[in-house]
Amino acid sequence: MYKNHIAFVLTVMLMAVSAACAQNTRQTDKPSASNAAAPSATPAACAPLETRTANAPEQKPAFAGQTRACAVKSDAAFEVTVLAKGLNRPWAVEPLPNGDFLITEKTGNLRIVSAKGEIGQPINGLLPVGAGGVSAVSGQGGLPPITARGQGGLLDVALSPTFERDQTIFWSFSEQRTGGSGTSVARGRLSADRKNLEEVRVIFRAMPTYDNGLHFGSRLAFGADGKLYITLGDRFDRPNRPKVQTLDNHLGKIIRINPDGSIPADNPFIKQSGAMPETWTLGHRNVQSAAFDEQGRLWTVEHGAQGGDELNLVERGKNYGWAVATYGEEYSGEPIPGAVTAREGYEQPVYYWDPVIAPSGAQIYTGNAFPAWRGNLFVGALRDQRLVRLVIRDNRVVGEEHLLTDRGQRIRDVRQGTDGALYVVTDNANGELWKIAPKR
Repeated sequence: MYKNHIAFVLTVMLMAVSAACAQNTRQTDKPSASNAAAPSATPAACAPLETRTANAPEQKPAFAGQTRACAVKSDAAFEVTVLAKGLNRPWAVEPLPNGDFLITEKTGNLRIVSAKGEIGQPINGLLPVGAGGVSAVSGQGGLPPITARGQGGLLDVALSPTFERDQTIFWSFSEQRTGGSGTSVARGRLSADRKNLEEVRVIFRAMPTYDNGLHFGSRLAFGADGKLYITLGDRFDRPNRPKVQTLDNHLGKIIRINPDGSIPADNPFIKQSGAMPETWTLGHRNVQSAAFDEQGRLWTVEHGAQGGDELNLVERGKNYGWAVATYGEEYSGEPIPGAVTAREGYEQPVYYWDPVIAPSGAQIYTGNAFPAWRGNLFVGALRDQRLVRLVIRDNRVVGEEHLLTDRGQRIRDVRQGTDGALYVVTDNANGELWKIAPKR
């Protein structure tokens, strides 16, 4: 009888565990819950999607589910249509209200691609002579002077929140300057014939200028507050790392400005002596992915070192750690000098990848075309050549899926169109624009 009692207890325990796992599987594709709910940990019993050997296996996550999330698969059937080919290293896609697209090419051209996939001629624009006697016409599609060295070039593009009224667009680029280059942001008005940019002016220049072609950051995102958020990089070289942790420069920061380039009075460091008043957060390595969710919160994904790409929920005035609190290691395989994975006063990433995916572009899905994907975060992966889908609940990643792996293309950007489809550009000299829509 004693043995029968033990058997009964074990059976009940196994049934409870099985029910919990089944419940987790059913819920992973639901939209994100309220921020007020308590964080839920990923069950240790789930099968993680990532099974490769980590670059830094001795490092341990700060909480369950911070890395190697459960593999999930939604029942959203989709098809991929190649809308356009022959784009020259496209960096960003921005859907227009009429169904067309603005596309930036890293080599310096801004184009409109029609909803049918017809590639337009480069849009021309003028820039008044600025500091250093820079010529008014850049010679690269008419945009302000761009250097396409290394990772630099014409980078992101974003519509004004009032685009349908004022036809204003914003773009980021690596600007050629005396002594090097730096990330800059300009704005201009698209002409009625959509062939020219008018009233063009630079509204932000990241400082200091530095002479290499690496880590410009450059994603642009407008918040519900109407402010423009600009993500920046640390410019890579080791001498720049300490600057990321100081406020007298823009390296490794996220910037918040008004659409006219002025500085909001409620920025966190505006009254701090010696601080760059545009700064919103600090401690970033190279942020090339940024998206706001339906609650108005900013999510970013940044390139880590070898191991340690990270997803962050960005909050006013906080420090995200690089390069004193970070995951991953140097490209040489050595530890990052002086760094630990957790340190008081520095934010933990919501999620990190080791090995890295090399993230670029992000979209939190809010459309009706794919109800199963609502609230999910989509991230382009350059190194891993795929589109990553993250299921987020209670500010934790509870599932990960890899899409488009069979295509073997570097995904540079992903955006949601007005029709609820997802649009992707690939990072190639013969780049493509793809449409991801429900399967017919």
